Amino acid sequence: MEFFFKPADWLPSGDVAMLERVRNIKREDMEYTNENGYSVKVVLNPTHIFVMDVFKRIYDSDLQDKTLTMIFPNQAPEAYSSIAAIINQHNVSCRNVHAFAMDEWADEEGRVAPLTYGAGLGYSFINHFYMKIREDLRPDISHWHTFNNDNIEDYSRIIEEIGGGGADVCYTATGWPGHTAFIDPGTKEFAASSMEEFLTLGSRLVTQTPLTICENSLFAPMGSSGDVWAVPPRAATIGPRDVANARERFEMHCLTFTGGYESWQRMISRIELYGPISMECPASIMRLFPGVCYVSEAIAKPFSSWKNGIQDKDLY
Repeated sequence: MEFFFKPADWLPSGDVAMLERVRNIKREDMEYTNENGYSVKVVLNPTHIFVMDVFKRIYDSDLQDKTLTMIFPNQAPEAYSSIAAIINQHNVSCRNVHAFAMDEWADEEGRVAPLTYGAGLGYSFINHFYMKIREDLRPDISHWHTFNNDNIEDYSRIIEEIGGGGADVCYTATGWPGHTAFIDPGTKEFAASSMEEFLTLGSRLVTQTPLTICENSLFAPMGSSGDVWAVPPRAATIGPRDVANARERFEMHCLTFTGGYESWQRMISRIELYGPISMECPASIMRLFPGVCYVSEAIAKPFSSWKNGIQDKDLY
């Protein structure tokens, strides 16, 4: 028999009809381009496309001798070290590149994690990306921007000043509650009375929501063990304004666990890409602007619960 219930009140969305609709979107119906120039494409491995996209933009900035301003997610040591290796192999100068990490941990008092913190987002961004680029090809360290205690409120302004109004590209992925960076749903620091106001909010210090803390406890820097006590409670982050101001947006939905099937991202990917554009799913604002989201075949797989009874095929 069916068992109907309302999702927990603390979840970002309780629209049962919407949730059921996006759960049942078929692989063949997932790709589209909307009226704002935002596309969804299903591919085998979005990370490979990301690596080549970053390299191509840096290569063009060298060839054309033009400033390139890029916002990056963390942590992605494999991808960043691969980009650096290709840069080194082809002797591409990064002199024109300004790279911005989109977020960083902070403690309960709002003190930002230092670059010496091994599990830090800035630590990884510098050591697995900047420091992997050959010394004669990388720019001054001041071109690799990370959050610190002094620049939180000015971070968006710095991006705009260097990027001529905004970043050339914002690379990102969505998190468990539908966030971009630490722009979490329901967080008081990003409270807004309308979408128009929400899109004007820049960088700031925020308090992480429980879903975000749980998500990050699954990643390697925190031990990949569900150690929620190892995740700092607050963070410095870019704001919706930085997403809106970017000239292009590039998303990757490809997070799976060992074996390639289990993933917490499969549902939130569908909510972001096929649900309503709303502050309940902050990453959905991507669809208001030109950009692309590459969804892996693993994330595009169909899924369902055992509500109709456990069959042998459901066990694997």
